[in-house]
Amino acid sequence: MTHKGLLMLVLLFFSLSLSFAQGQDFVTVKGNSFAINGKPYYYIGTNFWYGTILAAPNGNRQRLIRELDFMKECGIDNLRIQVGAEGPADEPFRVTPVLQISPGKYNEDLLDGLDFLMAELAKRDMKAILFLNNSWDWSGGFAQYLNWNGYGKIPYPMVKPNTWQEFMKFSGQFLNCDNCKKQNQDFIRFILTRTNRYNGVKYINDPSIMTWEIGNEPRAFSQENLPVLNAWISETAAFIKQLDPNHLVTTGTEGKHGCEESIHYFELIHSDPNIDYLTMHIWPKNWSWLNIADIPGTLQKGIDSTNAYMNEHFAVARKLGKPIVLEEFGLPRDFHGYTLSEKTSCRDKYYLNAFEQVIEHAAKKDVLAGCNFWSMGGEGRPAHLYWVKSDDYVGDPPNEEQGLNSVFNTDSTIDIITKFNRQLLKTLNQQ
Repeated sequence: MTHKGLLMLVLLFFSLSLSFAQGQDFVTVKGNSFAINGKPYYYIGTNFWYGTILAAPNGNRQRLIRELDFMKECGIDNLRIQVGAEGPADEPFRVTPVLQISPGKYNEDLLDGLDFLMAELAKRDMKAILFLNNSWDWSGGFAQYLNWNGYGKIPYPMVKPNTWQEFMKFSGQFLNCDNCKKQNQDFIRFILTRTNRYNGVKYINDPSIMTWEIGNEPRAFSQENLPVLNAWISETAAFIKQLDPNHLVTTGTEGKHGCEESIHYFELIHSDPNIDYLTMHIWPKNWSWLNIADIPGTLQKGIDSTNAYMNEHFAVARKLGKPIVLEEFGLPRDFHGYTLSEKTSCRDKYYLNAFEQVIEHAAKKDVLAGCNFWSMGGEGRPAHLYWVKSDDYVGDPPNEEQGLNSVFNTDSTIDIITKFNRQLLKTLNQQ
């Protein structure tokens, strides 16, 4: 091929890439809800944190394609995804393979997977919420950055005699570690300035990305750290917006539960002009809102507590004039088992309660603009109580029992999700 011919081919590729970006629309905030091309956008989506791993050349791309097609058929077009894990692959209960092996050193296989995943989402007109850090140990996150910077061995809470209190105290040091935060910013810059090798689209120009999320459940881990958490989130949000003014930015927090039970700090954090919308997570089991020995008998208590928590956070969203998303919520199977033979009637009722509220808010153009249930297990199947290499990836991270909160493709929950997505679409089309 001549130099002129090669140049024409490059220009054609660039033109196609630009057309791709211009032919789709970014999710924006319009008042207290989302919009695409000026039309209201509300959604019932899922968490699919392991999508990048499946999409890698050494992952399972055939399964990824099937999962995406299946979700699309169910009306699920919004996926909350982890960009990638950090640190050595031989750590206890760690997601593997990892993306950032050591500071600034990346796994090319997973970078390829991230590109492939985003290109496949674009083909299906699906949106991604991409979280960039994690305060918990299962993907490295805060604790791994601390380990890299000489703070010592990570006290994994699943490894005795360590406790959750010890781990949280350790992880909370991230917010006062300047080099840890700088390395995280370096990672953010590296990801945001990428160009997708499969479609030639720069990440900052990719409308398949709805949101850059600062972290998964970023916490202060102490009352004293709340001002530092607020400052770090504000600084990081401004940094992301400087690199990428096209996409939404949010926190990934659980709500006041992730702010040491301070609704004031939850409001303060989300009042930042670079934070486009609020987030909350709800875990009735973890927060002792129901008795796992009697889930059917205590389910209503869990639903009532959930609604009270949501209403408190809706009030903050309305005050700030921003949307809010319930981006994590889950429930075990009826008798707290992990096999697919156990029914999910309680989970179905719990999900139904959340989905109904999304539709009610969509009808009124109110603040609850979407939800992402935790989490899609799809066609994956648990092989061991805790994940080991070569097992299927399901919705439960390696530090949790496999099958605990996963929604599998044969669960009755799928029918509920599909039904309410169709109802939501009908509600939006009537506006």
